[in-house]
This record gives sequence, structure tokens and C-alpha cells, in this order.
Amino acid sequence: MSSPDPQVRAARNHENTPAARGPVVAVTGAAGGVGALLTERLAASAEVRQVIAIDERRGECAQAQWHVLDVRDPAIAERLRGADVVVHLALDLDLESDPAARSAYNVRGTQTVLTAAAAAGVHRVVLCTSAMVYGALPENELPLSEDAELRATAEATGVGDLLEIERLARRAPRAHPGLNVTVMRPAVLVGGTDTALTRYFESPRLLVVAGSRPAWQFCHVEDLCSALEYAVLEKADGELAVGCDGWLEQEEVEELSGIRRMELPSAVALGAAARLHRIGLTPSPAGDLAYTMYPWVVSGSRLHDAGWRPKWTNEEVLAELLEEVAGRHTVAGRRLGRKDATAASAAGATVALLGAAAVVRRARKARRRI
Repeated sequence: MSSPDPQVRAARNHENTPAARGPVVAVTGAAGGVGALLTERLAASAEVRQVIAIDERRGECAQAQWHVLDVRDPAIAERLRGADVVVHLALDLDLESDPAARSAYNVRGTQTVLTAAAAAGVHRVVLCTSAMVYGALPENELPLSEDAELRATAEATGVGDLLEIERLARRAPRAHPGLNVTVMRPAVLVGGTDTALTRYFESPRLLVVAGSRPAWQFCHVEDLCSALEYAVLEKADGELAVGCDGWLEQEEVEELSGIRRMELPSAVALGAAARLHRIGLTPSPAGDLAYTMYPWVVSGSRLHDAGWRPKWTNEEVLAELLEEVAGRHTVAGRRLGRKDATAASAAGATVALLGAAAVVRRARKARRRI
């Protein structure tokens, strides 16, 4: 019997490779941030057959099949046909975004992706929220288990959107039988990110609220991408918390960063933050402060049980974060120009915050006298 044609042999060999048997994965928000990193990672994986990349602009991953559209467009269902898994990362959590527009995009986008995935025959959707959904509370256990109650409120930036996405994730399998939904909840995300929590380390002084019990746990974007790949390959599912092992106390953060603290009573700090946000001087609502006051550390036990481990430690991620924010100057969550930053550095971030609050009070008194 003659041996098969070399091309036939090659085709048969390809059919038996892990990639040929692996899933077709669609990634939304694939052109930037975590989405771009995950798209590159999956495209290079020997266990993934194909990557479908979806965003409002074309990204740089040449190995992916690109579709340029808004995730709120129902036409996305056609783009998802043939996909086994969808990783939805098209979220707007920008501090400077209009809150109403941001919520409309995040919630409507997630609703559309879940509905489109079910219509296209996708069997798994992976969503990414944040460990912030557990809430930062003084009585929180250290660490929190994945099945701990979600006790966050909508008072911090974007957290209301994330809680609504969590609700959609719980409801989706009932609304769309056969659709599996996995939710990833990272700790403080670091690696090209800009959030109220990363900006905390751009201040000349670390604001510490008297009587609080901060505990810092980070998640490097590389570790988040590897955890997302675990979910894509069905090595872990359900609600998955992800972050570095353990946590850092506030004193350790101050020692490692070399940034000194400035301590304020709770009523003063929260009141000033609320007033400054209300008049539009800072992008961060007072609710963001809670995540620097009380612990919301997660165990990540489900990923650990599945064999996943973070490559980064909290100390290493903090060092990278400090390197990223070097030269930036933030007071009460608002970035300053170089000229303003000189004065802020001399006075300290909290002094500037209180000074701005005093200006607000004086302005109100002046209006009452008129």
C-alpha cells in the first residue's frame, strides 16, 4: 500500500494537534489594554484554534481575525458564529468618562454580547469585573472566599456597572439555557492601567484615614491574562477571584514605596472628597476612598485548586506600579500639570485636598452673604 500524499499527511497531523482540537475564541475590546494582551496570548497558544478579535478599531495582532464594530451592535451575533468561547473585555472604566454614558456602554454592551453569544451557539462567555464587587468593609475576612457575599455599593467609580454585569452573569444561564458564564474578579489591576487606586500612588503623600485597616492586594495584567486563558480552556469556571498571593499592610506599602502618609479623620477625608467631586474638581467620588481604607483581599482558591498560580508577587507589582506612575502628580484623584504639582508636592496631597475644600466653603459663605 502506497504512503499517503505529503499534503494529506500534513493535514492529518494538523487535525491531531492541540490547536486544531482547541476552541475558537472571540475577544471583545481586543485592540487595547487587557484585550490586546489576551488576544496576542491566545493567538500564540498551541491550545487555541483561532482568535476572533472585535473592537471599534483594528488592533495589531495579525494572527487574529478582526471585526470592527461596537459591541452594542446586534450585528455582533453574526461575527460570533463559529466561536466556542467569548471573552468580553470591552468595558469603559475611565475615570474621566461621563458616568451615564459609561454605564450605558458597559451594561448595554454586556447585555448585547450575552444575547448574541447565545444566538450564535457559543457555549461559554467569560466576563471580567473586579474584586471591588465584594465591597471594602471593616469586618471583611482576610482573605475573602469567592463565594463571599457581594456587598459593594454603587458609590465608587464604575462599581455600579460591575455589579449590574454580575447580575447579568447570574441571570444569563437561566435566560439562555446551555450558555455557561464565568466571571473573573481581579484585585487592584496594574500594568498600563489608570484607576482611582493606581492614582493613589501618584500623590506626594499617601492619604490614610484614621481608624481604617487598609490591606493591599494587586493583580498584574499578565497574571489576569493567564487566568483568563485558564477560563477559556475550561480549566476553571464559575466566579473566580484573581490576584497575587497574600497582601501588604499599609505600613509595608509605605516602607516599600518610600511615600509617607498623611492621616485624617474619616469625616474630614470623606466630606472633603465628596464636596470636591460634587463640584467637579476631582473625578473620583468619595466611595473610592473606602477601597483604600478597608480590606477586600481575595483568596483565589478556585484558580489555585485548578492548578493556576500568579507569577507576580505583591511587592513586584507595587514596584512596577511605582515605576509607571513616576513623574505623575495627582491630588484627590485629579492629575495636575507640572506647575500645579510643584505646589502640591510642597504642601502634600491632603493639605491640597483640604485647601480646596476650604475654598468651596468660603465660596458658599460668600454666596449666602449676597
